[in-house]
Amino acid sequence: MAEDPLVAPMPDAETRDVGGAQMDIVRAGAARVKRLIYPPGFRWSANVKPMVNTERCMHAHVGFLARGRITVHYPDGCTVAYAAPQVLVIEPGHDAAVEGPESAVLIEFDFERETVGRLGLAGEHRHR
Repeated sequence: MAEDPLVAPMPDAETRDVGGAQMDIVRAGAARVKRLIYPPGFRWSANVKPMVNTERCMHAHVGFLARGRITVHYPDGCTVAYAAPQVLVIEPGHDAAVEGPESAVLIEFDFERETVGRLGLAGEHRHR
C-alpha cells in the first residue's frame, strides 16, 4: 500500500514536535508554509500551554484544514467548529482541540509574529 502523501515525510522541511503535534515548515519568500498534524485528543491548553506559559494561543492561524475536525474556543464563550475540507481563520487568543478519532491535518500560511498585520486580520476574536 502506498504511503499517504498528505502525511508523508516532506523533503527540505524543518520538522518540529510541538506538544505531540508534528509541524513541518518550509520557507516561501517572506512567509512560511506549514503542515501541522494534530493527533486525536490534542488540545492546545493541555498539550502546548504548559510549554509556552500563556493562557491562550496568541498566534493567528490561516490555512486549509485538509483532514479531520478542529473546534476553537474563545474566552468570550464563542466556539467555532471546522471540518475538512475547509479554509480556516483563527484569531489570536484561543484554545483549540481535535475532535473525533482522526488526526487533523492543517496546511497553514504565516509570517511568524507578523501574520495578523501582513494578512490584515483582527488582532483578537470578533463575532462573524
